Amino acid sequence: MTPDPLHLDAVRVLSDWSAPTPAQDMVRLDYLSFLDAHPDAMTRGNRVGHLTGSALVVDTEREAVLLTLHPLVGRWLQLGGHVETSDATLVDAARRESIEEGGIDPVDIDAQPLRLDRHRVRCRDGRGGEDLLDHLDVQFLVLTPPGSVEQRSSESLDLRWWPWSTLPDGTDDSVRALVQEARSRLGA
Repeated sequence: MTPDPLHLDAVRVLSDWSAPTPAQDMVRLDYLSFLDAHPDAMTRGNRVGHLTGSALVVDTEREAVLLTLHPLVGRWLQLGGHVETSDATLVDAARRESIEEGGIDPVDIDAQPLRLDRHRVRCRDGRGGEDLLDHLDVQFLVLTPPGSVEQRSSESLDLRWWPWSTLPDGTDDSVRALVQEARSRLGA
């Protein structure tokens, strides 16, 4: 069987990444184990779970982040979602999702993951139903060019810029940790 190029790319990205904390390194190793055990880990067809790509979109002035009010989850989240067969790499998946969900094109994406977050979510099964399964999210940092204007997609209930210090009420700890890691990387 020919190895899946997306699967190989995910293994390469996670193998090469220097996690910022010991806890994140443990998640990185968990992802690599998952990839080793599941050749279909990059596809929605894996109903145990699958890797996803997301992006924390930061404005030009490095003062705010673009979050979407997710219709299935009901919370404000970074932009992102499933890897598609049209994506050449995991970075491409995160870039595509940020453009589709945020409406800003082009964007500048950092090819090194910012953070990893494994979480259980309701996920559509392709047959009109939903399953509860793991999303092994690889989260990247995206910077917008000057003059960028966001545009909400049909995949979002709302889309807004939020200053670093005033994230919306109910923002979960994973998004807060992602924002903190972005601030740290950017020196903001």
